[in-house]
Amino acid sequence: MEVVLEKVEKYWSKRSDGYCKINLQELNSFKREAWIDLINEYAPKVSGRKLKVLDIGAGPGFFSIIMASCGYKVTAVDYTDAMLEKAKNNAGMYADSIDFKRMDAHNLEFEDNTFDLIITRNLTWDLEKPDEAYRDWYRVLNKGGRLLNFDANWYLYLYDDEKRKGYEQDRINTVKKGYEDQYICPNSNIMEDIARKLPLSKIHRPEWDVKELLNIGFKKVMVDVEIGNRVWDEVEKTNYGSMPMFMVAGEK
Repeated sequence: MEVVLEKVEKYWSKRSDGYCKINLQELNSFKREAWIDLINEYAPKVSGRKLKVLDIGAGPGFFSIIMASCGYKVTAVDYTDAMLEKAKNNAGMYADSIDFKRMDAHNLEFEDNTFDLIITRNLTWDLEKPDEAYRDWYRVLNKGGRLLNFDANWYLYLYDDEKRKGYEQDRINTVKKGYEDQYICPNSNIMEDIARKLPLSKIHRPEWDVKELLNIGFKKVMVDVEIGNRVWDEVEKTNYGSMPMFMVAGEK
């Protein structure tokens, strides 16, 4: 029987072309500077060396590329070979500034206290054991380092009636405005099936994340539940109106 991690890898391998296209559009829009400004607001300060950044679940490389453009030392990890290949191609002039590695987000192959900043987007919900992943991310952070995790309650509508109503209204609003529905795709049923097997799909977040990070040992945890207002365009705000993106930031 195919394990969940293998199903997730297969799904995102098939989505790599479409997801790559989205990332390239982001790199050529207002989102590039918006994300740089946002991340740098929360990034720790270091002196005498480059900031060491780990992009977990790097996908086609958006975060890795914009962090490399800031002059940081960047490591990009993803479990999917197809995504890493897209990221390398997309990096262009920054390719030599990024260390690309295939790795399981639950079990990072790095020494303790290696990175100053960990960034990840739309990954935690996709993990089979997110609590274990959080502990490992904490392990590889330097003291005073920060984790910035951007995510949303993407599939809570499968379990929550009110979220289901909001999800369905989002679909109606998207059609009314003539936007592309970013939730409905040829493989959407496959992703829903996978989501039902993942623990965070049924959990209200970021409340769970805050509790988990504090239990692990993060000395400071910050939350922003309106991140989408800064980094989403109108198409995304309409598509995902009932499931806003949040940021959970933890300092070691």
